[in-house]
Amino acid sequence: MSSPDAGPPPPTVVDTARRTLVLDSAMVTFARFGYRKASMEEVARAADISRPGLYFLFSSKETLFRAAVTQALERDIAAVEHVLAEAQRPLQERLVEAFDHWAGRYIGPLTRDVAAVIEANPDLLGEIAETTPRRFEELITDAIAVASGQDAAPLVAQTMISTSIGLKHQAESREFYLDRLKVAIDLLVR
Repeated sequence: MSSPDAGPPPPTVVDTARRTLVLDSAMVTFARFGYRKASMEEVARAADISRPGLYFLFSSKETLFRAAVTQALERDIAAVEHVLAEAQRPLQERLVEAFDHWAGRYIGPLTRDVAAVIEANPDLLGEIAETTPRRFEELITDAIAVASGQDAAPLVAQTMISTSIGLKHQAESREFYLDRLKVAIDLLVR
C-alpha cells in the first residue's frame, strides 16, 4: 500500500517516449504555423493525441512551447557535449559535427522556421534562451583551448559562432552550410 505523501508515480518509459513525441510534434507545428497561429488542436493532431490529452500534459500553449524548445535545446547541447568529448577524433572534425548538431540541423525550409520561431519568441522561453547558447560557447571554447591554448580560445570560438550564424542565414542547404563551415574551421584552428 502506498503512502498518501508519496506523490504521483514516476513516469514510465512509455510516458517519457510519448511526451518526447508530443514535444517533437509541437516543434514541427510551431515551425509550420508560427507560435501565434499554431493551435493546440493542430499540435494534438500532429502528435496523434486528443486535445484534452494534450491539455492534460500541458496546461497552455505557452507551457507546451517552452517545453518543446527546452527539449530541443537540451538535446542539441547533449549531442554537442558528446561529440566534443571524443578526444581521439581530430578537433576540426569534432567542431564541424558540434556546429552541425547546434545549427546545421536547422537549415532548410521547415527547420529554418524552427529557429525563427525560437528567435522570435525569447520572452516565452525564459532563461533557457540565454543559458544554452552560453553553454554552447563554453563547450566550443573549452574544446579549442585544449588544442590552441586558453588565451586564443574565446576569440576563436566567438569567431566560429559568428561565422556559423552568418552561414546559417546564407545557406539554402545543410550541405552548403557544412562545406563552408569546414573551410572556416580549418582556417581558424590551424
